[in-house]
Amino acid sequence: MTNIDALSADINRLYELPADRAAAEADLIEHAIALLDTGRIRVSEPSSAGWVVNEWVKKAILVYFRITVSAPVEIGPFSYFDKVPLKRVRPADGVRVVPPAVARYGSYLAPGVVMMPSYVNIGAWVGSGTMVDTWATVGSCAQIGSDVHLSGGVGIGGVLEPPQASPVIIEDGAFVGSRAIVVEGVHIGAEAVLGANVVITASTPIIDVTGTVPVETRGYVPPRSVVVPGTREKVFPAGTFHLPCALIIGQRTASTDRKTTLNDALRSFGVAV
Repeated sequence: MTNIDALSADINRLYELPADRAAAEADLIEHAIALLDTGRIRVSEPSSAGWVVNEWVKKAILVYFRITVSAPVEIGPFSYFDKVPLKRVRPADGVRVVPPAVARYGSYLAPGVVMMPSYVNIGAWVGSGTMVDTWATVGSCAQIGSDVHLSGGVGIGGVLEPPQASPVIIEDGAFVGSRAIVVEGVHIGAEAVLGANVVITASTPIIDVTGTVPVETRGYVPPRSVVVPGTREKVFPAGTFHLPCALIIGQRTASTDRKTTLNDALRSFGVAV
């Protein structure tokens, strides 16, 4: 049984060493990456005080990159050259991976995950029942909840450095529409709906327009919010132009289940997906 406190202390120590000295204890790094791959440790996880970043887990990935040498990888007809091997998915894992989907070793796919031709990077955690649709990408360390739908072409950004930085978090039951982009540690609350082409970065204004006065925030979409792309005017010396923002235009109702609620939300608010 792994002593997590002892392992984290070792990883923190190795992180401060040059690569050649850290490589002498590569077994500790390999062990940490193996725990990531099986979901026994996570880059970030919910707690009673909110989401907590496990910096030492990020450090393990960074040291892994430092001490690992790129090598040819042959998988069936595919040929790669990389530092990180591909994740091995077995029937007992209960995960469906449609060729040529790729999950990197050190990512975790819970039972019931479906990967259409898509990509999941090292350090990412994908919860049970989640669909990663065609050409969607899940960046390094992103935390994707259960029963999430990442539609075709969705881009979930990776946040690996600095170690203390929060990754992108998509909570349970959220729906992310086609070609939407969520990056830079943005946090999407449970059962939120992002319409097609919504782009949310750490600096994107998220404006709730459901009341009589707009309410602006950044970096966080509240649970059950229905979000669409928008613009707002800004005056520059050269003239007035429209800059992108995200608009909260309503909420999913609590009276129906997730699938019905999603359909109702899209019909009620005319959200493209």
